[in-house]
Amino acid sequence: MSDSSKGPMYRFLECTASQYMTPAVQTVTRQVTLHDLEALFERHDFNSFPVVEAGKVLGIVTKFDFLQAFAFTTSQIVPHYDKLMREIVANVMTEAIVHVEPTAPLTRVLQLMVSLKSRSFPVISSDGQLLGIISREDVMRALKESTRDAQ
Repeated sequence: MSDSSKGPMYRFLECTASQYMTPAVQTVTRQVTLHDLEALFERHDFNSFPVVEAGKVLGIVTKFDFLQAFAFTTSQIVPHYDKLMREIVANVMTEAIVHVEPTAPLTRVLQLMVSLKSRSFPVISSDGQLLGIISREDVMRALKESTRDAQ
């Protein structure tokens, strides 16, 4: 049975994270200030940055994490903006992150994206090295490319 006779989605089932991930990843360290992080969000139009030191992924910092630093309750004194902008990524980042391995099938990546409502995942090797990022756009590209000939 040839690939084409199995249906247009068959080739997508064989696609992996490493085939479609973006390998050149902009990262930050725990010492980056919120001021610098805000500038990086503006410059790159990303929603998150992996936090990496000595080649190991320590967590992720998202726009939500950034904004959360500015949330306060009525029982708190309102923090000063300039003081908050001097805070560092280490104090706002998320350490427990969902990631995928390079061999992860895109069907699994897609399932995770839908169930967790996530935009992207770091692709991390079994020894903790950051290899890339797999995003919604990457999965959409894989779907389009793997089914193109069937149309």
